[in-house]
Amino acid sequence: MPPHLSRSSDELARQILQVVVLIPYGKVASYGQIAKLAGLSKHARLVGYILKHLEAETEIPWHRVINSQGKISLSRLDNRGDNLQRLKLMKEGVRVIGDKINLRQYQWMNDSSQD
Repeated sequence: MPPHLSRSSDELARQILQVVVLIPYGKVASYGQIAKLAGLSKHARLVGYILKHLEAETEIPWHRVINSQGKISLSRLDNRGDNLQRLKLMKEGVRVIGDKINLRQYQWMNDSSQD
């Protein structure tokens, strides 16, 4: 967590990360979806901020969070210059075309996939 975040920000980050860890392997969620599920509607940017500032070695599946258009938006690169988010998603079987993911197919808790 960045040192300049306050205690209340730590609690907000905890709320957000508690939802992010629930995203199943091979699924994605949008920043706005995570904010809403964390009880922080309209705070999608905060979700992005928290994820952007995670330690590189984190076990939290930050790579499963994308924007509402189904696009990868974090630009973490590996030592070869490849987008880590794309590589991690592809390793989980998520099909990434360009920087885009089919939300109908891969979105966690998508309305069309619920009973």
